[in-house]
Amino acid sequence: MEGTTMELNGKTAIVTGGGRDIGRACVLALAQAGANVAVNYFSSGEGADSAVSEIVAAGGKAFAMQGDMTRASDVTALVERTVSEFGGVDIVVPVTGGLVARKTVPEITAEHWQTVFDLNVTSAFLIIQKSLPHMKAGGAVVNVASQAGRDGGGPGALAYGMAKGAVMTMTRGMAKEFAPAIRVNAICPGMIDTDFHNVFTKPEVRKKVAEATPLKREGASEDVANLAVFLAGDNSAFITGACVDINGGMLFS
Repeated sequence: MEGTTMELNGKTAIVTGGGRDIGRACVLALAQAGANVAVNYFSSGEGADSAVSEIVAAGGKAFAMQGDMTRASDVTALVERTVSEFGGVDIVVPVTGGLVARKTVPEITAEHWQTVFDLNVTSAFLIIQKSLPHMKAGGAVVNVASQAGRDGGGPGALAYGMAKGAVMTMTRGMAKEFAPAIRVNAICPGMIDTDFHNVFTKPEVRKKVAEATPLKREGASEDVANLAVFLAGDNSAFITGACVDINGGMLFS
C-alpha cells in the first residue's frame, strides 16, 4: 500500500469490534501500516466488509468474521481462522465494548452489571488469552479503556466506568506477566465523535464538552487509531503497562 511507512509490514493484527467507529478506523490504520488484519464484528457487518474491501483493493490482506466476543467458542474460531490464514498473531486490539444503557445505582440490576462487565472486560480478556499461544516475541496488545475508567464516567455510566477501570488494571497486570516478549498498553479516549455518543450523549452536552476541551473539538476515530498503530509497533518499544489518555486535554492523569 503506497505512501505509508509500513512499520507493521508482515505482521498480523486481530481487531474485535472492527465494523464501526474506533474499531473500523483501527482496522484501516493497521492495514495502511502494512499489517494483515482479522476483523471481528458483532452486528456491523456492512462496515467490516467495506473495510476489508478497501484493504484488499489497496493490496493488503484482511477478512471479516462475525462473532460474539463474550463467547469463548466464537473467540477461539476467530483466532483459529486468523492463524490458518495468516500464520500467527502479532497484534491484538480488543475494541469490543459499550455502555449498554445509562442507569443510576438504584436502577442497576445484576444482569446489567454482568452484561457491561462481560462486554467490556471478558471480551478483551478472552481474545488476548486465546491469541497468546500464537503470539511471538515482539507482539503487542492495545486495549481500549476510556476516560470513564479514570473519572468514573458521566451520569448513569457507573457500570461502564467500572468495567473500563478493570480493563486498565488488566492491562497493567498483563504487561508484567507477558514481559519481556509482549507489550500490553491501553488507550483511554475522551469524547470521540462516534455512534457511542450519538446514542448515549445529548448533542448539547457534546457541544459543551468540545468547547471546554483545550483543543476545542471532539476527537475523531482516526486520532485513536493512529495512537493504536503507534502502540502496536516498534516505535513504542519501551512502553508497556501504560494507559494513554487521548482526550484533547480535557483530563490530565
